Amino acid sequence: MSNNIRKVKTSDLELKDRLVSIQRVTKVTKGGRTFSFSAIVVVGNENGIVGFGLGKASEVTTAISKGVEDAKKNLVKVPIHKGTIPHEQTAKFGGAKVWLKPAASGTGVKAGGAMRAVLESVGITDVLAKSKGSSNPHNLVKATVAALIELRDANEVAYQRQVDLDKVFNG
Repeated sequence: MSNNIRKVKTSDLELKDRLVSIQRVTKVTKGGRTFSFSAIVVVGNENGIVGFGLGKASEVTTAISKGVEDAKKNLVKVPIHKGTIPHEQTAKFGGAKVWLKPAASGTGVKAGGAMRAVLESVGITDVLAKSKGSSNPHNLVKATVAALIELRDANEVAYQRQVDLDKVFNG
């Protein structure tokens, strides 16, 4: 991840949460097996803000609510241009590799599983996405968010290069 992480405050936001994955985990003790639950949750306002969180508890509903609270602490702002992403982007986390490419209006979200939940939560309506390597939902969510954090819009590129916006497009 780069230095351009854009943190967001949670006040005044209408966040919607999506459950990506829930796992039943087992701890074996000398008294037998103890079951608990692990939930990964994505929250977003469907307008450029997204976050993910992990919750663990002995009950499903408690694990989900803990995941939502954790996700609200990790919100980031993502540039969206006409319902899609500004440019092609790849990212990797653990064994999961993701590839995102802008798509024409009307294409829809061509992504599966954990990637789809993140992209819909951030408000992207048209994108082509591919995941390679591990299909572990935890790593896929983290890789997708890492790819979204790396995105830069034209205004940001112009500011960093210290040139006019026209020069970014016309060379």
